[in-house]
Amino acid sequence: MSIQKSKQSSVQRLTAPYIRSLKGTSPIVSLTAYHAHTARIIDPYVDFMLVGDSLGMVMHGFESTVPVPLELMIMHGAAVVRGSSRALVVVDMPFGSYEESKEMAFRNAARIMKETGCGAIKLEGGSYMAETIQYLTERGIPVMGHIGLTPQSVNTMGGFKTQGRVKEEWAAIEKDAKDIDKAGVFAMVIEGVAEPLAAKLTKLVKAPTIGIGASKECDGQILVLEDMLGLSPWVPKFVKEFGQIGAAIEGAVELYAEEVRDRSFPSEAETYQMLTKKAKTKTSRAKKRPASS
Repeated sequence: MSIQKSKQSSVQRLTAPYIRSLKGTSPIVSLTAYHAHTARIIDPYVDFMLVGDSLGMVMHGFESTVPVPLELMIMHGAAVVRGSSRALVVVDMPFGSYEESKEMAFRNAARIMKETGCGAIKLEGGSYMAETIQYLTERGIPVMGHIGLTPQSVNTMGGFKTQGRVKEEWAAIEKDAKDIDKAGVFAMVIEGVAEPLAAKLTKLVKAPTIGIGASKECDGQILVLEDMLGLSPWVPKFVKEFGQIGAAIEGAVELYAEEVRDRSFPSEAETYQMLTKKAKTKTSRAKKRPASS
């Protein structure tokens, strides 16, 4: 076992039951993660990281999350697990991988968990997914729910539309929350809903609520990492940009291009020179020296 793996194995990774236990205590912190490098950076600061199907839009240029295939989620999920050691890793089930039947959902959820090493999956949908959620949780798969604005339903919703801004919409969303809570979700994402409704839902259910565009009334918050870092060309109203990494990257690339074109890069500091006779002899002796027992 390598030193790196040994160090990672000594860290106790957070679990779905632990996230559930945070209900009504300290706010739950989460972000999306799509690859090993950013997973390693955010790991010490978040309670869970979500390998969201939003990666289809953020990383692969799709107009929605609908085209994202299962294989892509598995590839990115495995990278995030390898890059982290502490936070719970949750992987989104993409559109078309779970809706047909509870048996189909189990096969694909089990595949995600086995091939990525993640600790839970997330699926979208309210009351109509309750039976599937119960089926999965009874068979050892921790499930995070997702209600309110559900991006995989963008075509039937008519776009990315905020939910619950009129009271007439509340009853259906409340039923969604209660039904998936009863089915056994360990937490639920509430996306794009009005603050009073988010507050009511949080009090209504036993599972912690994770808000994205659902106000501070939720038990925790999640954002797309690239959005909060200032890497996205456009962000929704609910996003606060905590950094401007996009501008920093552009500045670094501009400087690199200038130095390549004026031949100031690579400089002597970044260039290998021929070995001197003395250095060659030293290298030769080092190669001949027997390894110590």
